[in-house]
Amino acid sequence: MPIPELPTMGDEDRAVIMVIGADRVGIVAGIAEALAEYNVNIVDLASTKMGDLFVMVLMADISGAREGMSSLKARLEARARELGVAGRGLSL
Repeated sequence: MPIPELPTMGDEDRAVIMVIGADRVGIVAGIAEALAEYNVNIVDLASTKMGDLFVMVLMADISGAREGMSSLKARLEARARELGVAGRGLSL
């Protein structure tokens, strides 16, 4: 399922990450773990279930990230694939 790019917010220290997929145990933990590996802090998180789909949108503070945004984005997309969900993250 393709996910559109998120609009920019004008804050270089923040990223918005959206995750959509079949609801299952471990989605939030898996994404949070991937962010923690890069020293990225979740500052806000909203999630809901829409039928059989789990939808999560989070705001992350990337000011202390250990690696560049392209590396973090690749890691998040890989983790999303491992979890069987679609993930999209942008530097904002």
